[in-house]
Amino acid sequence: MTYTMVMISVNIHEAKANLSHYLTLAEQGEKVVFCKRNIPIVELHPLKQQKRALGLAKGTVWLAPDFDTLPDDVIKSFE
Repeated sequence: MTYTMVMISVNIHEAKANLSHYLTLAEQGEKVVFCKRNIPIVELHPLKQQKRALGLAKGTVWLAPDFDTLPDDVIKSFE
């Protein structure tokens, strides 16, 4: 059994002009290779989606009680 891998090769000039198109293709699973003077230099592929855990920084941020209080002269300088 023979498998054929389809790969899209793009020169830098065209990649600059149509980057969003190539990002969409890569996101859909296409292999996109960017070339410089027809020499492959970079392969574009999607990252694996990871769920981010919420609340990992809970308790690590501290704000001073007077955080949102400004002296009168500073407030006047913005008016």
